Amino acid sequence: MVDFIGLLKKEVVPAEGCTEPIAVAYAVAIAAEQLGGEASHIDLKLSANIIKNALGVGIPGTGMVGIDIAAALGAVVKQSEKKLEVLSGFTPEQLETARGLVDAGAIHVEQKATSEVLYIEAVVADGTDSARVIICRDHTNVVRVERNHEVLLDQKIPVGEGDADEGTGLTLENIFEFATTAPFEDIAFILDCVPMNTRVSEEGLKGGYGLEVGRRVGAGSSCRGALLNNATLRIMSATSAASDARMGGCPLSIMTCAGSGNQGIASSMPIIELGKLLGASEEEIARAIVISDLTVIHIKEYMGRLSPLCGAGIAGGTGACCGMTYLQGGGLQQIKFAVNNMLATLSGMICDGAKATCALKICAGTSAAIQSSTLALADISPTSKDGIIFDDAEETIKNIGRLMREGFAQTDEAILSIMLAKQLKA
Repeated sequence: MVDFIGLLKKEVVPAEGCTEPIAVAYAVAIAAEQLGGEASHIDLKLSANIIKNALGVGIPGTGMVGIDIAAALGAVVKQSEKKLEVLSGFTPEQLETARGLVDAGAIHVEQKATSEVLYIEAVVADGTDSARVIICRDHTNVVRVERNHEVLLDQKIPVGEGDADEGTGLTLENIFEFATTAPFEDIAFILDCVPMNTRVSEEGLKGGYGLEVGRRVGAGSSCRGALLNNATLRIMSATSAASDARMGGCPLSIMTCAGSGNQGIASSMPIIELGKLLGASEEEIARAIVISDLTVIHIKEYMGRLSPLCGAGIAGGTGACCGMTYLQGGGLQQIKFAVNNMLATLSGMICDGAKATCALKICAGTSAAIQSSTLALADISPTSKDGIIFDDAEETIKNIGRLMREGFAQTDEAILSIMLAKQLKA
């Protein structure tokens, strides 16, 4: 029996800032809380995917990007109880102290040779005491805590499971059945994402963040709308604007999905905007978002928590496509068509780290979701004769995992090598 409610409450949670550097800050905060004094040195050992996703992203409220300032702030604010909102509400004085740590060269980062895709090891010292914290496989999954080499927490990691989570039991069939039959009062909590993500979208639309993808795309709805209709532009604009703001360091929380704020944006904002355009009820929007979020969680089972493929564009966009298809009157068969249409379109979209251009990928994913939903509602879908697509969309989802593991095995290392080479030239 699938615990749908438990899955949603575990995987759809708020976070302030990009989840990879924030997870680093969370680990450092836990370590710093074990010390008798203030942190003076921070050593970080991180998996390639964590480094890739943390190098170029804005840290909320700092005007700075990257791992060093996130780690330094985590050590200064020491509020690990907030988890992925660990850096919320810091003071100007705390920011100045954190900047001092960065300027003093107190943070040292190296890549950890590990089969774990998501791995964070933080060793923090104050000159007298030291503490070590390890997070693995999930952004808040603390598996080890030490103080002066005394083990305070030791959560064993099963050998050989790598990045994969235990199977959830999700299928497109049981997702649709649950989302369409569960009592509304049981799933109404999913609507918490609406004001939260909309607020970040509205902030992004004001401009000044990243490439201003959402704001510039939205301009087409009033003066340059020859290629796309106004509804399409509005949905693409609102969705990508939220990513503009988030990647640009906007100090507002976002509702994540399956460990990613951009996935949370991509899976919810198109449905929220389409719901407004259609005049949909809160219940209809809630059911559509449940379909979307559970589909994202399901796809990410096979893609992995972090991967060389873009989770926001592929998983987030596919979830949104399914939710939008439902919101327009589509049934289970059309949702399966929507999945195959999306994965046939976007299966090769790589993840080259968290940064301003994530908004471009989300914009592209949202556009593809609108297109794929329209085709699905007309009962159009690729078949097993077409590339990596299977007649059964469930098999298509499973084989995206195989594509990622076998076809893109060296992609992350190549991407990280290119990114680091650019930094050396700067």
